[in-house]
Order: sequence, then C-alpha cells, then structure tokens
Amino acid sequence: MRKFFQEIKADLKFKTAGPGQKLSEPSRAPKEKPKAEAAPKPRQAPTDEAQRAAAAALARLELKPKGKAPGSSQEAIKNQVRKELMAEAAASEKRLSMEEEEQEEEGAAAPSVSGVYFICPLTGVVVRKDQKEKQLREAIQAYFSVDPVAASIMEIQTFNKDREKVRACVETMAKYLDNIYLHPEEEKYRKIKLQNKVFQERISCLEGTHKFFQAVGFETKTLPVPGQETTEEFYVLKEEMLSRLEELKEHKEQLLSSEPVRAQLHRQLTVFRPSPAAARFDLPHDFFNLTAEELRREQRLRTEAVEKAAMLRTRAMREKEEQREMRRYNYTLLRVRFPDGYILQGTFYARESVSVLYNFVREALRDDWLPFELLGPGGLKLTDENLAFNECGLVPSALLSLAWDAAVMADVEAAAEEEQERRCPLRPELLDGARTLS
Repeated sequence: MRKFFQEIKADLKFKTAGPGQKLSEPSRAPKEKPKAEAAPKPRQAPTDEAQRAAAAALARLELKPKGKAPGSSQEAIKNQVRKELMAEAAASEKRLSMEEEEQEEEGAAAPSVSGVYFICPLTGVVVRKDQKEKQLREAIQAYFSVDPVAASIMEIQTFNKDREKVRACVETMAKYLDNIYLHPEEEKYRKIKLQNKVFQERISCLEGTHKFFQAVGFETKTLPVPGQETTEEFYVLKEEMLSRLEELKEHKEQLLSSEPVRAQLHRQLTVFRPSPAAARFDLPHDFFNLTAEELRREQRLRTEAVEKAAMLRTRAMREKEEQREMRRYNYTLLRVRFPDGYILQGTFYARESVSVLYNFVREALRDDWLPFELLGPGGLKLTDENLAFNECGLVPSALLSLAWDAAVMADVEAAAEEEQERRCPLRPELLDGARTLS
C-alpha cells in the first residue's frame, strides 16, 4: 500500500468512480513549491458531540427534585449556572479555533491536528487532554449549587482511582442509609462515629464522602462517649430528615447506581479536499505515551537491537514485538479517503474497535444506508469490526480507503444521471467546512 501511495503522491486529479471504474492516475509532474500563504479555511460549527453534551447538561439543569417546587432563589442559581456553562462552552470552541488557526499559519510544519481534546459531559466545554481533569473538577464543583448530592457522588466515583476501594466505600455508605430507612426508630443507626475504624478505613479516606453525608442531611456533633469522660465527633442525622426517609432511600439507590464522570474524546471531525498529501501525518505529542525524547531514545535502542539480532529473531518474536509497540499508543488519527478523493478525518482511542470507525463514517454520509467497506493499508478489508485499532496496526495514524458496494452504487449513479445530479456522498454541512490539507 505504501508503494501505491508513493506512485500517486504527485499532483493527482480525482474524479468520481463509476461502476467498475478505478480512480484515474495522471502522469507524474514536478512537485510545485508550497505557496507562501495557505488558503483560509472556514471555521466549522461546534461538533454534534459538543452540542449534544451541552444540550444534555442543560436538560439536567431543568430537572426538578421530586416533590419539591423550586423557589425563586434556586431558579436564579440555575439560570446563572446555565449562563456560565454556555459562556464557557463558547469560549472553549473559540480557543480551539484559535489554536487551529495558529497551526495553519505555520504551513507545512503544522501537525495534522493541534492535539487530543475532550468534551466535558456536564458543560460541553472542549479542553486539551492535560486540562480534562481540571475541567471536570470545576464542572462538578459548579454542580454543587444545582444538586449537592449528585455532585458529591460524582466526586466519589470520579476522583478516587482505586475502584475496589470505591466499591467498598459505596456499599458501606449505602448500608448506613439503609439501616436508617429500615429502622428509623433506632437512634444508634442515626449516628456515625467519625473515628470508627471501618469509617476511617473505608469512607473517610476517600474524596467526596464527607460532602455526601452533609448533602443527605447529616451534621457534625461532639457527643460524650458512653461509659467514658471523653467526647468524640459523630455524624448525626438531622431530625427533619426522619420525615423524609424516602429521599434517603433515593439517595442510597443513586449512590449504588452511580458511575464515574468521564470526559468524552473529541473526534475533531474534519473533511479535507482531495490531496496527494493524504498519507502524510505529523502528530503532536498528545498521541504518544512517551515524551518526544523518550521516543527518540527508544527508537534508537530498538534500531540497534534489531540490527544486531535481525537474523536470529523468529516470526513469532517479531509479531510479539510489533504488538508491544502498538500498545504504546493511546490514540490514533484515522483518515478515510472516498472514491471522489475527499477525506474524512477523526481522532479515536487506540483500543476502540473498528465498528466505531464504521459508525463514524456512516454518520458523516448524506445517505447513511449506503453499503460500503473500509480498506486498510495494503488494501486489506476490515471485515472483523470487533478488532481494536491497535490490533489492526492502525496506530498512531493510518489512511484507509472507502469502497462502495458496486451493484448498489450502479443503481444510485444511474438514478443520479437521470436527475442530472451528481452529489458528493458526505453531508452538505461537512462539505461546507472542507479544508485544504497542507
């Protein structure tokens, strides 16, 4: 496949392939010097993912607590938070646009993408990879003004990385609430000793737990210890909560069913016009687990080792080394070239399955029912959609080709000729934002 792309790397003229036809290959021509100024590229509207995430966040803000009518002060808080979320989302899109424009001004030295970006599911804000946890913290902190119980649960699930400790913590906290719900008359269940060994080892050491107890109606009190002259601190359930036991039950169920809040990978969907540079990638450091210096050192050592042991390595050893190399990458930048030369680009996790790419392409089509196949480097069909990108060797970047079902496309093109209309298969709004690949 690499040889194939070298042959067509010269100035190529693309045309729409008809039934049974292949893309025409023009004769080689001398390479032209790059132009001094790149053509300006129109700014795309916020991505569907970002818009959906922002819409979901606003929808959550509209939810009202059961059995309660929000007061004017609560409504004012929600309105303020709504304004801040929308302003922040708009600002993040502007920052991303400015970064892309700065990269474009650099011309040929500009990377294929400016970095790896994520979308905060609570706000719709788009941030770089190294800023995603900070953004999640700020978003969850802001959510305390809307729903302190939900926000404290988000903290517990999101910022405590030991999943086994989180599981034990959540189960213990749920047991405390369950005992109160089942035995409201028992005073002992309404008090939690803060220095209790189980509480200290399972709950107190995790982030967000104390905020949860305060949010569900506990308060801190210093009480005498029976049989001793000393006092200790306890969490004690407020008296008014005894008349709202159903709320405690709902909080317990909410706690048990919760999941971590995860930033969503921003696909950075981009459409490029036909270009002989489609197979050329220049990736930023965000796509690699190692730093640039570590990568250079690893490559140098690996090259030396290969030169020394090339004749001694078996095929199994080579394949094992290749698989180990593939696991170094967290992300991959994939391009899909259509028969008419247009290129669809997106960012993916290296461990996502091929089926994700098929869906990504299908969602970009004007007619998403059209059957197609994706061909990897070398022309190999990607038929097993359960394989991960790093298992297919499609990391940290790859150019794939899209092939239509010949029989179906023959009927489609025949109908288009009758209507005297020949359309690009990509959605019009994506074509409107098509860029030139430098």
